[in-house]
Amino acid sequence: MMKKTANVRREVVYPLLLVLCLTINIVVSDAVWLNLPGTGTKCVSEEIQNNVVVLGDYVVVSDDHSHIPTISVKVTSPYGNNLHHKENVTHGQFAFTTQESGNYLACFWVDGNNPKGGDVSVNIDWKTGIAAKDWESVARKEKIEGVELELRKLEGAVEAIHENLLYLKSKEAEMRVVSEKTNSRVAWFSIMSLGVCIVVSALQVWHLKRFFQKKKLI
Repeated sequence: MMKKTANVRREVVYPLLLVLCLTINIVVSDAVWLNLPGTGTKCVSEEIQNNVVVLGDYVVVSDDHSHIPTISVKVTSPYGNNLHHKENVTHGQFAFTTQESGNYLACFWVDGNNPKGGDVSVNIDWKTGIAAKDWESVARKEKIEGVELELRKLEGAVEAIHENLLYLKSKEAEMRVVSEKTNSRVAWFSIMSLGVCIVVSALQVWHLKRFFQKKKLI
């Protein structure tokens, strides 16, 4: 009986865990490194659909621990709404649930508190959807662990990918409608242009004919 249980675990659970690992690698993005110049701003963006949890951590990385340069951070929505704004900080975190679909922008720049000058390195850990979920709290609340917890993670990852595919499908439909409208307008413009050319040509022939008749050339 134990041998049969072990075989079931090996044949069912292990492949599911493998799929979970592959899925998490698709959903979760790696940390981003930015080298901020002494003047100017650098931004990172991500296209996110509506009603998605976003969690971001950022920290200034400096070899001189006695003096760490400070930065300013601003996160905005696709419509320009301010979601997070901090000044003169060396680290921080932002978290929100998206209310709009589109590109969310996080911009960083160096404050005046950088006497040594030069570039400033910033590490940004940007998580969305399933990657931003606190699975430890879920496990404690629902009293699950081990394989059951991993299966819950797999279920959440599959749902996130499914929602993302639906979002991409809706965006593709929108782009198709725009393309069809553009093609229709171009076709009508071409017909109108052809009609104008025909009318102008006819008027030119009529005018030349009258001119030659007045001159009694024809």
